Amino acid sequence: MNTISIRDKCLDKPIIQGGMGIGVSLGNLAGHVAENGGMGVISAANPGFRQPDFNKNRLEANRRALIEEIRKAKEISKGRGMVGVNVMMALSDGEELAKTAALAGADAVIAGAGLPLSLPALTGGTDTAIAPIVSSAKAASLICRSWKRHYGALPDFLVVEGSLAGGHLGFSLDELMSDTARTLDSIVSEVIEALKPFEAQNGRPIPVFAAGGIYDAGDIRRVRSLGAAGAQIATRFIATEECDAAPEYKQAFLKAGPDDIMIVKSPVGMPGRALRSPLTERLKPGVFTGVKNCVKCLRPCNPAKTPYCITAALTAAVRGDWENGLFFCGSNAYRLDKILTVRRLMKELTDGI
Repeated sequence: MNTISIRDKCLDKPIIQGGMGIGVSLGNLAGHVAENGGMGVISAANPGFRQPDFNKNRLEANRRALIEEIRKAKEISKGRGMVGVNVMMALSDGEELAKTAALAGADAVIAGAGLPLSLPALTGGTDTAIAPIVSSAKAASLICRSWKRHYGALPDFLVVEGSLAGGHLGFSLDELMSDTARTLDSIVSEVIEALKPFEAQNGRPIPVFAAGGIYDAGDIRRVRSLGAAGAQIATRFIATEECDAAPEYKQAFLKAGPDDIMIVKSPVGMPGRALRSPLTERLKPGVFTGVKNCVKCLRPCNPAKTPYCITAALTAAVRGDWENGLFFCGSNAYRLDKILTVRRLMKELTDGI
C-alpha cells in the first residue's frame, strides 16, 4: 500500500470510515480507525443528543459534545491516521459545527447532504483538510470552480458516493426505485477525469475515495484500479466492538437478511436506505406519526407537515430501540454476520492491497 498524503497528514491505509449519525460513529470508533492507520470520522449529526440540555440548547450541546468527541478520538489514535468530522450541510447548525470541528483540531471536515460551497470559509485559518461528498462529475466540477473562484481553494480530497450507500443519498427516488442510477465505478471514473484540470492548476493530486457498496478488499482493489486512492466504508464498521452504538443496534444488523433492506423517504424528502423495521412499516404512505419536541435539526423540515421526527428515530435506533428506531444502512448490510474489532476489520479490508 502507498501512503496517502492529505495536507500535512498521512493515511497508511486507504480507508475512510464513513460518518454515521446520530451517535453511531463518535470518538471511540473514529479514534480506533485512526489508530489503525485510516481516517476515523465522527458524525456531526446531533452528537450532543445525550447532553442534558440538548432539547433546549441544541447548538451548544452539539458543540460541546463534538469538541469532546474529537478530543477523545485524538487521544485514542495516538497521533496515527486522521480524525475527521462529517457534516451534513442540510443541518441547521451544519456551518457552525464545521467551524467548531476545525477549531477543535479535526484533521478533516467532510461535507455532504447539499453542496458545501461555503466550506473553505468555515475552516479558513486552520490546518483542517476539506472534502465534499459528491455523486456526479458535474457536482465535483461545480464545487471546484466555486471554491477556486471565491476562495482560491480546491478540495484536499473528494468522496464519491454511489447509489448503494446508506443514509441520505444524492440520487432521486425514481433512480433508486427503478435501479437506473449510475454505477459507482462509472461515476468514480468520470469524477477522476473531471478533476484533472483542477489538479493541473494546483500542481497536486486530489485523492478520490469511492463510497457506497464497498464491502471487502476486492471492492477496494477494484476502485483503486480505476484510479481512486481508496474507499470510504461505513456499514461494516457498525459490526465492530468499538462502534459507539448500543449492542442492540449492532445486533439488528446481524439479524438482517437481503429482503430487510429498503429505500425510505426522509422527513425532508430525501431518499435513503435503511433496514425494514417496525417504524418503517408504520410509516406507510399517508401515515402521520406526529413530531414532539422538535429541535429544528434540518433546514428544510416543517414539523407541522413532516411524517416523523428523524432525530427521534435515529436517536431511538442508536440506543437500541428496535420498535421506534430508523436504522440507516448500506446495500450490503445483510452480509454482516459477526462483531469484529476495528483492528481485525482494517486488516481484512487491506489484505492484498
